[in-house]
Amino acid sequence: MFRGSSNHTIDEKGRIIIPSRFRDILKAGGGDGIMLSRLDSSLYAYTFDGWKVVEGRIMERTKKSATMRRFRRVFIGGAFECNCDKQGRILIPPTLREYAGVKKEIVLVGSVDHFEIWSRKKWAKEGQLFDEDMEKEETRSEIDELGL
Repeated sequence: MFRGSSNHTIDEKGRIIIPSRFRDILKAGGGDGIMLSRLDSSLYAYTFDGWKVVEGRIMERTKKSATMRRFRRVFIGGAFECNCDKQGRILIPPTLREYAGVKKEIVLVGSVDHFEIWSRKKWAKEGQLFDEDMEKEETRSEIDELGL
């Protein structure tokens, strides 16, 4: 399971180092790399086995809705297989770097079945939005239902 967050940088070639705690999960999840796609102004990274599950769920639900078929085209059609090199780095394709606005400073955020790659600036904004959401009674009630 991917948990926690950490600050990192992208080198001039577009490579990032995957933390060892994440690399261990990747190896257990079908290989030494990730499937990377875009969503919510960030990049979503899955193990190879996890990606197969995601693709299956998407395919089950996209037969009825034009919106979901469009989502499938963008999310699956825009995905890249990124293998780790000997130093534990992956190369983020330029189109995904541009989409997420990741240039130098980034944050890797564990999200249980995947991890996300955010520009540090967008991640800070996401935190502000969370704080605003927490002021809403509806949000607090949903979190209350989790027993937290």
